[in-house]
Amino acid sequence: QVQLQESGPGLVKPSQTLSLICTVSGGSITTNGYRWSWIRQPPGKGLEWLGFISGSGTTYYSPFLKSRTSISRDTSKNQFTLHLSSMTPEDTAVYYCARVLTYGSRRSEDYWGQGTQVTVSS
Repeated sequence: QVQLQESGPGLVKPSQTLSLICTVSGGSITTNGYRWSWIRQPPGKGLEWLGFISGSGTTYYSPFLKSRTSISRDTSKNQFTLHLSSMTPEDTAVYYCARVLTYGSRRSEDYWGQGTQVTVSS
């Protein structure tokens, strides 16, 4: 059973960089065929897909936040990390990490973390 767990600060000040870690158990992040993704859901809005890192280490970022987004990984710890720079209150959301087969689509075969609330406020 694959499990994912997000960790990081719950409160970030405007202009700071958010760093969230996703720790994976029950499966290797180097396994090909999956998209190790970051998704968020702002209050009252739908899911926003931020980007992913593949099993081979290739990254993709959604255009709407591409200039501010970076995803990296530590294969020795089986973790992947989201960095989102220049945070504003509009970035307040629940942030999820997930292992998905198809980026942008949520299917029953996918695995998601429980999500972590991030609030941007001074």
